[in-house]
Amino acid sequence: MTLYAALRTALLVVRDERGDPTVERRLTDYDLECVEAHPDAPDTVLVGTFDDGLYRSTDGAESFGRVAPEMESRVMSLAVNPTDPEEWWAGTEPSRVYHSTDAGATWAEKPGLTDLPSAEDWYFPPRPDTHHVRWLEVDPGNPAHLYAGIEAGALVQTFDRGETWEDKVETSRFDNHSLATHPLAPDRVYSAAGDGYAESHDRGATWQYPQAGLHHRYTHSVAVDAGDPEVLVLSAASGPRAAHSPPGESYVYRREADGAWTQAMDGLPDPNGLLRAVLEPGDPGEFFALTNHGVYRSTDGGVSWAALDVPWGEAFESQGGRGLAAV
Repeated sequence: MTLYAALRTALLVVRDERGDPTVERRLTDYDLECVEAHPDAPDTVLVGTFDDGLYRSTDGAESFGRVAPEMESRVMSLAVNPTDPEEWWAGTEPSRVYHSTDAGATWAEKPGLTDLPSAEDWYFPPRPDTHHVRWLEVDPGNPAHLYAGIEAGALVQTFDRGETWEDKVETSRFDNHSLATHPLAPDRVYSAAGDGYAESHDRGATWQYPQAGLHHRYTHSVAVDAGDPEVLVLSAASGPRAAHSPPGESYVYRREADGAWTQAMDGLPDPNGLLRAVLEPGDPGEFFALTNHGVYRSTDGGVSWAALDVPWGEAFESQGGRGLAAV
């Protein structure tokens, strides 16, 4: 197992072959925003930065080089086709979407995104003169279908690999932070949004809001058990300040099927002082959580957690995770 964990000031490469993890730091001179890799090609790693563009490694993060100089310099999101490690997507600030068919070596913009009617109302509150593509998610049953979460303003879609774009539907969330899909339930989409959790059972055509038991409605990251699309974990806080600003106060919740959300904090740090976690599935029954106090692993579907033996600098305690990929 290898984890690529992006904090603001470093990419942590955690390799654990025999239960004795090793940790390396990469890209320490950049302001990182996102990271992605594909389990079928784990040595290809892409990292988006804030103001320094897109970086790519083909040797398992031993070395990186900048690619796509024509791309906007603020690369906020990355996605890879779950069935084809050659096909990649990138989202930027200002809101643009780029496509690659050669594992991230070269890229082409897919125009028309900001021609959608709702684009007039998109804005990111800390920088209200702009907005960005916060999340990209490929439909596991139809790789021509891509979901794009705009922060803030819309969840939009393309069904033809970005040749045309469809605007948000009335029932979707406004402030989508992360999305998840599952190959065993390709009609389902899960959304962690600033205006609350939501899910769709018809590929984003309509949305429901199962909130029972969810006492903190500012949600940030959602992950689905690789072996069971009914088992979810979700990071949440009372609002953006508690989620993102030190000292922070945030929680991890868990939900099965149509049941209520329950807090799943066993083994995680105390909520007081905890910035919102970035969550990622591993093998069936396994989840990882990147927090400002370390990296945690669950092997019982998110019921309990244990810290990985990852050296943690004091500077990281004030940094919320930016991205996490498990391959």
